Amino acid sequence: MKNKAQICPHAKKCGGCQLLNLSYEEQLKHKQVKAIRLLGKFCHVEEIIGMKNPYNYRNKAQYAFGRGRNNQIISGVYQSSTHKIIDVEKCMLTDPKADEIANTVKKLLKSFKLKPYDENTRQGFLRHVLVKNGFKSGEVMVVLVTAAPQFPSKRSFVNALVGKHPEITTVVQNINNKFTSMVLGDKSEVLYGDGKITEELCGLKFRISPKAFYQINPIQTEILYNKALEYANFKGDEKIIDAYCGTGTIGLIASKSVKSVLGVEINKDAVKDAKENAKLNGIDNIKFYSADAGKFMVDLANSNEKIDAVIMDPARAGSDIPFLSSLVKLSPKKVVYISCNPETLARDLMYLSKNGYKVKKIQPVDMFPHTDHIENVALLIKKQESCFYEQNDKA
Repeated sequence: MKNKAQICPHAKKCGGCQLLNLSYEEQLKHKQVKAIRLLGKFCHVEEIIGMKNPYNYRNKAQYAFGRGRNNQIISGVYQSSTHKIIDVEKCMLTDPKADEIANTVKKLLKSFKLKPYDENTRQGFLRHVLVKNGFKSGEVMVVLVTAAPQFPSKRSFVNALVGKHPEITTVVQNINNKFTSMVLGDKSEVLYGDGKITEELCGLKFRISPKAFYQINPIQTEILYNKALEYANFKGDEKIIDAYCGTGTIGLIASKSVKSVLGVEINKDAVKDAKENAKLNGIDNIKFYSADAGKFMVDLANSNEKIDAVIMDPARAGSDIPFLSSLVKLSPKKVVYISCNPETLARDLMYLSKNGYKVKKIQPVDMFPHTDHIENVALLIKKQESCFYEQNDKA
């Protein structure tokens, strides 16, 4: 057992790295046991895929700003289950560039006589800084979240920031004047660059905006998505659905292996980004729809539309009964379920197992080293197709 404080001085207060007292090998064993305990009743659980270098893997970092002791400006993360800011100058999980940029912003606030936001008095200027890094492209986005649209010495501030960090390719001011725990507000203004960065994943390019969801760990994401496609084993003539498609990543990556893809996402901004990503990559066999995925699939089933497979990647809460029942009604031969929560995955697999599907494969992937989170890919086959699948699998 290691002492957390020896590895990270903020570990006890921050609470973000729950497994820091274990070696990385011990962490993987812990997660493997957890995955087997929750998912082993469905089928054999493969050995978890870990990282070669389980540090500095996050391509997105958020910093809250406020006042600390002696009224000095601090920036960092909220203490677990509180809104008390822990002053963090260096985090072992984030890209070092992001930490350097946040520390520079802290110094610039002081030199430009700008105040951090105070949640109690609801006074002050800067609430948060969000940094997104393109690990392959090298592009960097900085989002300055302010309590009001007024930004004194705006041009000089941005020039000073970019002058110190020329790797920054775009700077955005986001205005959040609400009393909320949400980091980003509804309105934004591009101060430098074009307001987005481009990143590469599995051979494709993706445009990332301040609000766009993009997987946090790009190294493991490629492993995760490639495993999902390996499980799907597409032949090239399938029509598939990418449910909860977000900005279209997995659907676009799968598009080269199938006849056509329908991407469904309730967030209109994400769908807009997904369409831009399809155009950016010259992909024309995919269509994106802004709709409730469950209702969308029910409508397809009612119109006797044939769907060969569904790839689903819901949030931590997992799916819900309306969606799962619509999935059963649509009756695809295969379901590839990507999950970031083994508890809700187990619940949803139980429902599908009782309603015509058999779980054939489960692969855990360590997307978030030093935390208790586990990502899993599960393959489900319709039970009447299962014997044929097993014969093919043996062959």
